[in-house]
Amino acid sequence: MDNGIAKGYLLKAMDTFIKEIVVISPALKIIAANPIASETWGPDCIGKPCYTMVYNSTSPCKNCPAKSDEQDEASFMDDELSDPEKPQCYPVFSEGTIETLVMFDIDLPRLGKLEEELHRSNSYLKNMLLSAVDSVIAADMTGKIIIFNDAAAEVSGYTVDEALNHLDIRDIYPGDGARDVMRKLRSDEYGGKGKLKAYYVDVLGKNGELIPISLYASIIYEGDREIATIGFFHDRRERIKIQKELEKTQTQLLQSEKMASLGKLAAGVAHQLNNPLGGITLYTKLVLEEYDLPDEAREDLQRILKDSERCRDTVRELLEFARQTRYFMQSHNINDAISRTLFLVESQPIFQNIVIEKDLSPSLPLLYSDIQQLNHLFMNIILNAAEAMEGKGQLTLKSYVKPEKNWICIEITDTGPGIPQEVLPRIFEPFFTTKEEGKGTGLGLSLAYRIVETHRGNITATSTVGKGTTFLIEFPLNQPENGENSDGK
Repeated sequence: MDNGIAKGYLLKAMDTFIKEIVVISPALKIIAANPIASETWGPDCIGKPCYTMVYNSTSPCKNCPAKSDEQDEASFMDDELSDPEKPQCYPVFSEGTIETLVMFDIDLPRLGKLEEELHRSNSYLKNMLLSAVDSVIAADMTGKIIIFNDAAAEVSGYTVDEALNHLDIRDIYPGDGARDVMRKLRSDEYGGKGKLKAYYVDVLGKNGELIPISLYASIIYEGDREIATIGFFHDRRERIKIQKELEKTQTQLLQSEKMASLGKLAAGVAHQLNNPLGGITLYTKLVLEEYDLPDEAREDLQRILKDSERCRDTVRELLEFARQTRYFMQSHNINDAISRTLFLVESQPIFQNIVIEKDLSPSLPLLYSDIQQLNHLFMNIILNAAEAMEGKGQLTLKSYVKPEKNWICIEITDTGPGIPQEVLPRIFEPFFTTKEEGKGTGLGLSLAYRIVETHRGNITATSTVGKGTTFLIEFPLNQPENGENSDGK
């Protein structure tokens, strides 16, 4: 390229520079200025002393390079750069002497101020991330964690120092969780490329616990290049716990409504059946007593009598279910009620091959309750367990106090075949049974549920198919004063 053309381009570049550039003669007169300098100092700055235009002074600056015969190029550059508050002024040498000086103002104080503001903004952003309520974790593309706030430390169990110095982002996610998150971040299907919104995933705590979270994440780009990822996640454990409790409460409310409706129906049916059943039983016994009948006829009548008595027992359960009996509330020892029930049933043939284990707390407080109802409650569950085990297995009864809730707890566990998970939610429904036809009314567990409900308690069941079932009964201790009687709840 022609040297003249190159100089022309250079002059144009100086004209477009956004900082002031002036050329000064050895006599300290401004001999050229770019448009920005002319705009700042005025179009008549040409020919005026530089010290007047820059410093509004009447005399040259101390240590002015144009007045120093001993100043060489190298030492001058060192001096100039050592004083960043001054406009930058560089000499143009010709055969060892200064021909002109070029001065430009890069406004170092202003750059310093911008740098300070940038530093303050970065500190503010960092403090905001570190003090966020939700967990914030950022990592570079190698997996090294570069941001780990206090909320993340609280949820994960790692300290901030451990995370920043020893942890890889892949350690936070179990299995291929980190790769799966990156695949979704790079996809357009989960909030747009580079973003991931409201993604439910598990993270791995320091103690090995899987922690369910809701993740919002994004890729940080520098141009088109991925340089880091940042994730904001919310711990969902408390929300899941509350949701389960709400579902449980809703189920209990629905169960109570069904119990109330069916209770009214059961009371009506029971009263309607009582009279004809009494007649059938009475006249069957009279025929058996007063007539000399063939053995075959007597066997048939015995079947009639047995079936009518079974119907009578069903009616009695219906009346109990419908709360047609009088409740007598007093303070009672739950362990005594359990032991009394076992004494009545353990001599029956079905218990001959069942091992009964008792772990009853000796310090169990008295419970304000109806002892007859509690006997009926334990009898139903214990007999149900024995029938489930088909007369062979182990029955464990345990009682204890749950201090955090101030409740008495009773666990009754069998080693039977267990209850399938799809059936478990229905076992307390009236008339629901898994027994063969004629072997159960489906009222035993629903009656147990009603008795526990009457005492303001809870009853739940957990089961593993092939291993057995556990019924957990909980009674609150904040009952009315000891000795008070009641006709209802």
